[in-house]
Amino acid sequence: MTTAIPPGPDGLPYHRLGHLTGRHRWWRPLVGTVLFFGAYLIVVLLLVAVTYVFGALADTRELPDGGPDLGPLGNTAMDLTSIAIALPLVLLAVLWPGRRPVGTVSSVAGRLRWRWLGWCLLAAVLPVAVLTGTAFLLPEGESGSGESAVWVGWGSFLTSLGVLAVFVPVQAAAEEYVFRGWLTQAVGAFARSPWFAVLPQAVLFAAAHGWGTGWGFTSLLVFGVVAAWLTIRTGGLEAAIALHALNNLVAFGTLAAVVDGLTSDETAADSPWSLALADMATTLMYAALVLWLARRHHPQRLAPPMPPPAPHPPYAPYPSYGMPYGAMPGHHPYGVPGGVTPPGTGTAPHGDVPPAPGP
Repeated sequence: MTTAIPPGPDGLPYHRLGHLTGRHRWWRPLVGTVLFFGAYLIVVLLLVAVTYVFGALADTRELPDGGPDLGPLGNTAMDLTSIAIALPLVLLAVLWPGRRPVGTVSSVAGRLRWRWLGWCLLAAVLPVAVLTGTAFLLPEGESGSGESAVWVGWGSFLTSLGVLAVFVPVQAAAEEYVFRGWLTQAVGAFARSPWFAVLPQAVLFAAAHGWGTGWGFTSLLVFGVVAAWLTIRTGGLEAAIALHALNNLVAFGTLAAVVDGLTSDETAADSPWSLALADMATTLMYAALVLWLARRHHPQRLAPPMPPPAPHPPYAPYPSYGMPYGAMPGHHPYGVPGGVTPPGTGTAPHGDVPPAPGP
């Protein structure tokens, strides 16, 4: 059964882009979600198997969970990779079985709008700086770490920062394409209201980070709601990717600056109440800055209506093999194109040679 909804005169909002091409069916988002998570599980297991084989060949130490110890930076890179591999799988789900261009999960413009992404990155600098400064000012133990920090040195820090600069943005973008992208549009395929599309993915996003503290879960929930709302409000994932990537890069970079910082297994879900409140406040600050920029730069909010289908070609006449016996151009005797006189009729329509007289 077709449930495609044609775009209005102004187009479709981001969460309804599953209906843009007219190929939407009710089962496409469901099948796509199942296939995505199934494929992601398989790829992660393959990645883990490759890591175990590499660890065995290199004779590395074992982690408490039995996995190979690749060192703090190597282990962090593998963790980030296990998330980043979701990005190509999401694009495949959009292409099939979504049956729509992969760019429709990036924005209503059908692509990632790099200029708008740059403006959003600029807007994220102040909120992330405020959050980072707040974390440093919190009493020891309130910032999520109860140990004294020891500087690792410039060589180790710059090496870690270079690796993190490659992996973290892709990891952050992958999460945004999964939650604010695919899941938001999958729910939006059934619900016109943006809030029905915003809330489920926010809950799943917070749950995916594990259950640490109630405050940590709430801060992740607020981030998921605000990021999805900005995605729909600005017509694309750029605003969500910018804040997520810069925040994660600064957080991982801060950990890389201290000895054994990258060995920590704490996430945003483990935030104490003070840090969680600061996180929620800076997220709202970022939303206000993005909306201010949107009023100045006017990013595209709706996907343009699809062009109407081409009309059926007019009736094509049978090919003409010439105008027999001086028939008038454009005239088709007997209504048959080509002007061919049916044999044996004994008639000479409109200027044809008359039939031979009888005996």
